[in-house]
Amino acid sequence: MKKSTKMQLLLLHSMRSYLRLALFFYFKKIEINYEVPLKPDQARLYLGNHQNGLMDPLLIATKRGQFSYFLTRASVFQKAWISKFLQSLLMIPVYRIRDGWDNLSKNKTVFKNCSQLLYDKNAIVLFPEGNHNIKRYVRPLSKGFTRIIAETITDHPQLDIQLVPVGFNYKAPEDFGDHVVLHFGAPLSVEKYVPLAQNSSVLRLKHDVYEALTKLTTHIDCDNYTVTLQKLQSCNADFLNPKVVNQCLADNFNNCQTRSSTSKNRIKSVAKVVLAISLFLPYGIWKFILEPKVKEPEFTATFRFALVITVVPIFMLLMATVLGLSFGLFYALLYLVSVFLLDLIAVKL
Repeated sequence: MKKSTKMQLLLLHSMRSYLRLALFFYFKKIEINYEVPLKPDQARLYLGNHQNGLMDPLLIATKRGQFSYFLTRASVFQKAWISKFLQSLLMIPVYRIRDGWDNLSKNKTVFKNCSQLLYDKNAIVLFPEGNHNIKRYVRPLSKGFTRIIAETITDHPQLDIQLVPVGFNYKAPEDFGDHVVLHFGAPLSVEKYVPLAQNSSVLRLKHDVYEALTKLTTHIDCDNYTVTLQKLQSCNADFLNPKVVNQCLADNFNNCQTRSSTSKNRIKSVAKVVLAISLFLPYGIWKFILEPKVKEPEFTATFRFALVITVVPIFMLLMATVLGLSFGLFYALLYLVSVFLLDLIAVKL
C-alpha cells in the first residue's frame, strides 16, 4: 500500500472539511462518546454496527482525527474512474460471495495490504455484520475481520492491535435533521485471542465483539422485533441512549426511563416548507425522482445526503448568479444567507 502523497492528503483534508460542513447542516446534532480515550497513531480496527448505509462510515471519517481506511464492497469499484477516486479516499474493495467465487481469492491481497496498514499504525474501519439493515439490533458477525487480524499477527507477531467496537445510534435514521450518537467502546486487545489459527479463539473474538456492540447500540430480540419496537416507540424510548433502552428490555419494560415528548414546532415546520421552496429543483429531484427509487430504507439518508453535497450547492450558486445579474449582488447574498438560516432553523431548532 503506497504512502499518501501530498496531493492525496490535500484531497483528503478538503473532502473531510467539506463533508463536516455538510453533516453539520444535515444533522440536528452529532455526539461522540468514548468509554476510554483513544491514543493517536495506534494500529486499530474500528468495528461498527451498520444501520444507515454510507452515513455510518462518513461519521467516523469526519469525526475521528486520524484518517482511516475503509473496507468497502467491491461492487462499487467496477468502473475504473470510480475505483481510482474511491481508492484516493482510502477506500479498499473487499469481495463477497455475491461478487463471484473467482473474486474471493482477491481478498488475500486485500488482507495482506490491511496487515501492512496496521503495521504502519493506521486505522481501518469495517462493519463485521457484513451487510446493513436499519433495524435496531446487531446481526451475527462474519469472520472477515478475524482473518485480517490473523494475517497481521502472522506477519507482525509483536504488533499491538486495538479492536474498537463502535455503536451507531440514530433517533430516526430516515429523517432529515436527525440526531445521532456514536459510542466508542473500550478497545479489545488482540493478544487475548492469539493464536487465531484455533477456531475456538475466532469464535471467542467474534462473541466478545458482538457482545460489546449489543451494549453500545439498541439491541432488540429478533424473534419479537416488531412488537418490541412498537412498545419502545409507544413509551417514547430514547434510542440515543442504548444503555437505558437495553436495560428497559432486560427488565421487561419495568421502570423504563423515557424521553419527554416534544410538541411540534411550528416555526421549524414553516422553515422546512420555505427551505423546500427555496431549493425547489433539488427538492423536486429528491421527492419525485430519487426517493421513489430507494428500495432499502437504510439508503434513504445516503441518497438524500448525496443530493445535498452535489446538486444543492450547484443550484444555490446558479440561483445566486441569476439574482446577482438580474437584481444586484445584495439579492444574491440575501438568497444564500436566507437558505443557510432556513436550514439552521429547520434542522437545529
